[in-house]
Amino acid sequence: MALKMKALMEQTQESKSTLLFYVKEGLLPPPQKPKPNLHLYDDECVQRVKFIKYLQQHFSYSLAEIKHIFQNNHLNFNETFEMIITSLQLISGGDTTQWYSQEALLQRTQLSLEELQAYEEAGFLFQRPKGYGEKELQIASILYRAKSLGLDFSLLNHYVQSAKTVAKEENLLGEKLLNSTQESHNSYYELLFELILTLKPYIFNMHTIQAHQANLPKE
Repeated sequence: MALKMKALMEQTQESKSTLLFYVKEGLLPPPQKPKPNLHLYDDECVQRVKFIKYLQQHFSYSLAEIKHIFQNNHLNFNETFEMIITSLQLISGGDTTQWYSQEALLQRTQLSLEELQAYEEAGFLFQRPKGYGEKELQIASILYRAKSLGLDFSLLNHYVQSAKTVAKEENLLGEKLLNSTQESHNSYYELLFELILTLKPYIFNMHTIQAHQANLPKE
């Protein structure tokens, strides 16, 4: 379904000047022009704008960084669940400008091959299709320091088990999304996106804060 500028403004809550700027910068596809005074925008532009706003508001991404994401990744805003997966990959460090081979990662982190393989098997660290990104380099360094300080990895095992349990529930919700009517796709998309990227870390972190506060000495 194609949208006129007025409808696009209403559904995205953005100004005309902002939307035209996004088109100029390549963040939105140019409109179709069936008539000289009629410009029609693809309805996926609504989700594109909302995705831009989400990255800006919650992760402080600049427009230049978002443009880099759009240029270097195939983002299908009409396939809701696929878009959520892609979004998670990007925000988890999947849009890195630097990729490392296994050998390069080991050299930079001082991990042994056996340790790296053990961490991957345990679900602490993942190799992506392009190799290891900057996020994996950071995680590998943390794991190296943790082992050097004699950390008991039982806590990390709890992280993994909790993540797997939560992921199953998220997947069930995603399947409901895919089976929903087209009219409700956008609402489900926004809800699942907010649940996974905002509400989930908030609940986990707030419970951690409360647990630590409970152990503080009483005044």
